[in-house]
Amino acid sequence: MAASELTGIKSDFNKKKVIEVALGSSVGFILICLAVVVYIRKKWSHAQIQGTLMKTLCEDYTDGGQNKDVELPFFSFSEVSKLTNNFSTDNKLGQGGFGPVYKGVMEDGREIAVKRLSETSTQGVDEFKNEVRCIHRLQHRNLVKLLGFCAQKNEIMLIYEYMPNRSLDQILFDETRSSMLDWNHRCRIINGIARGLLYLHQDSCLRIIHRDLKAGNILLDNDMNPKISDFGLARRFKGYETGSNTKNVVGTYGYIPPEYAVHGIFSTKSDVFSFGVLVLEIVSGMKNREFSSQEHGDNLLGHAWRLYKDDKSLDLVGRSLRESCIILEVLRSIHIGLLCVQNQPEDRPTMSSVVLMLGNDGVLPQPKPPAFFTEPDLHPVAPTTQQFSVVNITTSLTGR
Repeated sequence: MAASELTGIKSDFNKKKVIEVALGSSVGFILICLAVVVYIRKKWSHAQIQGTLMKTLCEDYTDGGQNKDVELPFFSFSEVSKLTNNFSTDNKLGQGGFGPVYKGVMEDGREIAVKRLSETSTQGVDEFKNEVRCIHRLQHRNLVKLLGFCAQKNEIMLIYEYMPNRSLDQILFDETRSSMLDWNHRCRIINGIARGLLYLHQDSCLRIIHRDLKAGNILLDNDMNPKISDFGLARRFKGYETGSNTKNVVGTYGYIPPEYAVHGIFSTKSDVFSFGVLVLEIVSGMKNREFSSQEHGDNLLGHAWRLYKDDKSLDLVGRSLRESCIILEVLRSIHIGLLCVQNQPEDRPTMSSVVLMLGNDGVLPQPKPPAFFTEPDLHPVAPTTQQFSVVNITTSLTGR
């Protein structure tokens, strides 16, 4: 091949190379620009939402608002920073979908928990606003107390009373720590949760359905007294309203009743179902959604039902509880738990009935099979979890 031809081929190759590099650089530059635009839009959108929330909190819950009866103490950013030792990692209690939680100490010695909305959080904004609206006026010994808020310097924070024993799930489902909860403690926890729910459903200024009642949202004080927390997913109702429906199902698997999971229908009976699951978990020390048996494929509810039908309910009692349990009280608690997790909402008792049943030794009605239970050779009582795609289910992330 002539030298001139080789030179021409080399020249064409170099031109193609230059074009490819130029195109690659252009595409890369365009992608970088798009990424920057998306990032700026996200930051701008989040800043807008943050700003709206800050304005709402400041206008509605301080003495600058028109409703004086809803005044909520305001903390400056510098105050909260000082109380938490500048948000030290040593003070960090946990992390949720909204952001981190820090422990702090007030000047008078009171301990607090600070829930800080993360800059990257997308779901926490609405949950924060909803939580303040639901809980700021509620006062009950079995509900966590909201002490104030901070909305300053693009920071949104809620300040609560501090619960030294953290959440129930951290003790109940831990093999080494579960022995801290003898039957007296567990019985007190069951009764306290029931009274807290009764207050929310019936005795508070607003009827409130929690929608995410679970062991992780039950906080324990120094004496292991329970306090219901995390009202980010709660719904408020007025007058005689007791429920509603939605296309976006929120909550935590294992605690959601079938009518809510499949059809998006929720009511006070949804909380009753979750309470029943909690009762059976507290007695057994096992998680409903993680329970497995070599004999059958049931969850904890189905297992408890089989034992109840075979008159072997005491076999459900966890090992760490067997020495301290009062047999009649344990059996009654299991029975009430099964009444609460029945498939049909109308079959479940109200929380006022539950509180009465827990407080006396009268005759209890016979429960029907629990939700999601399958008898041999029969159809399931309720659709299985594989059919939950009928609606969009969002699993809450707080404290998981």
